[in-house]
Amino acid sequence: MNTPVSFEFFPPKTPEGADKLRATRQLLYAHRPEFCSVTFGAGGSTQDGTFNTVQAILAEDMPAACHFSCVGATKATVRQQLASLQAMGVRRLVALRGDLPSGYGAGGEFHYASDLVAFIRQETGAAFHIEVGAYPEIHPQAKSAESDLQAFAAKVKAGADSAITQYFFNSDAYFRFVDDAYHLGADVPVVPGIMPITNSSQLIRFSDACGAEIPRWIRQRLQGFGDDTASIKSFGLDVVTDLCDQLRMAGVPGIHFYTLNQAAATSEIIRRLMPV
Repeated sequence: MNTPVSFEFFPPKTPEGADKLRATRQLLYAHRPEFCSVTFGAGGSTQDGTFNTVQAILAEDMPAACHFSCVGATKATVRQQLASLQAMGVRRLVALRGDLPSGYGAGGEFHYASDLVAFIRQETGAAFHIEVGAYPEIHPQAKSAESDLQAFAAKVKAGADSAITQYFFNSDAYFRFVDDAYHLGADVPVVPGIMPITNSSQLIRFSDACGAEIPRWIRQRLQGFGDDTASIKSFGLDVVTDLCDQLRMAGVPGIHFYTLNQAAATSEIIRRLMPV
């Protein structure tokens, strides 16, 4: 597969989880990813786990991108964390506002991801390649599609190098977003984020929470399979492989897989996309 791929992991919470993720990474490294990213918890919840996982990936001689959330952060704490990441050898960040914890006020010195991007650029120059989030089906907290596009353009103007989208299953939403962003002058590469389908109840829960739309025909097929895990996985592989093929044929700059710390589905999708 000629299109570059990258993988997202979340920090494991137990030694057993760390061992399992290490094995998962080794399987996925066979696909020669451009980088592997690690998610970041707001308010210190998983920040140590994130940095430890990033360090492990770097030690395996693989480029690692650290998710970087600014909810509740101060300039002093961000400055300190940027210095730590630079010292570790991190060269790529995924800069996000982050989700506000339940009952949490605005807090912190950064109100938007664009503020964080501008601060990172101001503090570190070109030391980091900065990725930002993009939402083809509109961020769930956005007032409108237009305000969401303006927020994305602000992140690009602040210094973002490229973007990774929230996952989606409708390629038209991605293409429309890229076109609309381009017309606003936000012409950085926008890499589609892809979620393999392996568990229908989990996918529906995730999607309802983050605003990703599951097309009605996909949702109904998944619900129709009930507890038939094998059929769900088989259908999911067909749907997501077809989506990736549409994107690849259109010349997207890369494909970013939300692995959920699993290797099988992502590996099979990439295998199916390989030229015969």
